Amino acid sequence: MRVSRLVAGLVALLCLAAAGCARVPPHVVLPELMLGEPSFFPTLEAYTGAPIVGGNAVDILLNGEQIFPSVLDGIRSAQRTITYAQYYFEDGPVARDIVDALAERCLVGIGVSILLDSFGSLNMPREYVERMRGAGCHVVWFRPLSQYVFRRYYHRNHRRILVVDGRLGYTGGAGVSRKWMGNGRIADHWRDTDVRVEGPVVEYLQAAFAENWLEATGMVLGGEPYFPRPTEPRGQIYAQIARSSPAGGSTAMYTTLLLALSSARRSVLVTNPYFVLDDTMREAVLRSVRRGVRMAVLVPAVIDHNIVRQASRAQFGDLLRAGVEIYEYTPALLHAKTMVIDGVWATIGSTNLDNISFAVNDELNLIVYDRGVAGRLERIFEEDIRASRRVTYDAWKKRGLGARLLETLALPIRDLL
Repeated sequence: MRVSRLVAGLVALLCLAAAGCARVPPHVVLPELMLGEPSFFPTLEAYTGAPIVGGNAVDILLNGEQIFPSVLDGIRSAQRTITYAQYYFEDGPVARDIVDALAERCLVGIGVSILLDSFGSLNMPREYVERMRGAGCHVVWFRPLSQYVFRRYYHRNHRRILVVDGRLGYTGGAGVSRKWMGNGRIADHWRDTDVRVEGPVVEYLQAAFAENWLEATGMVLGGEPYFPRPTEPRGQIYAQIARSSPAGGSTAMYTTLLLALSSARRSVLVTNPYFVLDDTMREAVLRSVRRGVRMAVLVPAVIDHNIVRQASRAQFGDLLRAGVEIYEYTPALLHAKTMVIDGVWATIGSTNLDNISFAVNDELNLIVYDRGVAGRLERIFEEDIRASRRVTYDAWKKRGLGARLLETLALPIRDLL
């Protein structure tokens, strides 16, 4: 364990150094868009490279107590294929349950393709891999750490994807660990949000997996078992998959979020654990506030990488003075990554609001255009801030010398985070 943690630390340092050379392209001018106008959908489709499709059913899953039972039910329901990509996987009760469920499906002849990020899942027990491979599952490591040492190994696959029979999909921010178990209100049991989706948009979730699988294996997934013929609509929700792969030249999530912020007219509710905005994104936030938009941000009170928290808090002054509401979630570590705009547009996924997500890692978000889903996320946001403390400008100004020192130390590496 000590060796693996040392390796992880060294790799993380190398990742930060390499990421310092990576930036999203400059976004100097943004169009004046409004949600609902005829040009909004085509504009978002152009920059994500993915259509906005109707006929979907979307269920929000909160924390491990809802996420893991649903994921296990989905795996156990598979009749033909399972594709599963996970960034973070380590030992624990829920990890064993997922490994057993995947292995059981392989033993009965289901085609199971499993893609694990070799950095994020570094502490996954070898016996888990052997169990799944022994059952006939195809388990592959994404960008093994023994390769690409001086090239692009630092580009990680941060996406979370599960697709069952090409018809049922899951995505979000949760990893597989005992840390994600529970209700998100207890210390050491993280607060996260995932989504279960059925309908035409699952095809594009599958396409994102196929993209990473092709790179890792050279195998092209296709045909009816992975991309089945369309069936009757599963619901009435319009949705879209936005995926970024900076190593492949795509920074779609960054542009998508900027366009969404520029369209806000009433409210923007942001939940994100890594809130380290670059100058362009920060200015987009401030412009929204100047238009009279309520801008509320929920971040963790405690985080797994304290240097990130200090880099984030160093930016609070200008935002608080402008009228941005900032809350720190106190019951547990906050890991959810959601945004809701004007009670209509919402996104759930893996993307953090920092340079690593925008310019380095492969990321994926589901975007939903639906008042019902957006309203549910608004209510969840309000419930979360009732379990949080509000950061005021006066309190921020009075923070201690130690905090100020850490912020100063974090400043030179802000764009690496």
